[in-house]
Amino acid sequence: MLKTLLSAPISAKLGVLVILGYVVVAVFAPVLAPYKETAIVGASYELWSDEFLLGTDNIGRDMLTRLIYGARNTIGIAFVTVSLAFLVGGVMGMLAAILGGWYDMIISRVVDILMAIPSLVFALLLLTVFGTSIPSLVIIIALLDSTRVFRISRSAAMNVVVMEFVEAARLRGEGMAWVIRKEVLPNIMAPLLAEFGLRFCFVFLFIAALSFLGLGIQPPLADWGSMVRENATLINYNDITPLLPAVAIAGLTVAVNFVVDWMLHLSSGLRSDQQQM
Repeated sequence: MLKTLLSAPISAKLGVLVILGYVVVAVFAPVLAPYKETAIVGASYELWSDEFLLGTDNIGRDMLTRLIYGARNTIGIAFVTVSLAFLVGGVMGMLAAILGGWYDMIISRVVDILMAIPSLVFALLLLTVFGTSIPSLVIIIALLDSTRVFRISRSAAMNVVVMEFVEAARLRGEGMAWVIRKEVLPNIMAPLLAEFGLRFCFVFLFIAALSFLGLGIQPPLADWGSMVRENATLINYNDITPLLPAVAIAGLTVAVNFVVDWMLHLSSGLRSDQQQM
């Protein structure tokens, strides 16, 4: 793995470093943040100073602290959501490819119906009905996003289940769980990992958009989307503070896409003489 990473293009290496930086900030947020997440430590909209490096927000909380804790909340919730989406959608997709018949037809038609509804509108409707708690947010977005995972896992698995080694495993009497775990999943892991990165970006931005609209991660938890909304008025006074959460969102999205592009290149089986981009 390390050898493969060392041979990666500069863009992928940069993406990995940026992602690791975000992960470190998210994991060690209580150590890195100068104040507690919800502590009111000054007046509203204080300017950048030695005491408050990035100033304070609309109710006097330290912006640097909120930015650091926002990494933990936004990235952590997005990661859990995507993991759940892949667990549900991936398993359903592989089962549809293996079983076929009426199961494949029914699940595929249900997925087609769900995908025909705009995700943001559907999520807003469901969150309004079931509430905006973190468990509701995770489950609703994961179920909506699992439809996309179902399509790609089914498509990739369809090319594997017709192979001779899968037929041989079935003739040996291996169970379906064994076939999925030992034969199908290892052979579709590369495109699934690349899709995981793409799905993470979409979910990450989706949660930020919901928080900006007031239906995502709720106060007093720090979240980059809600931080932009709460402090947007500072832009009228030529203060770039509200843009910092937006820059953090953009930075992680670009970094993940750099890594995903590299992973897609690896999974395609193509080789390039130029390792620099």
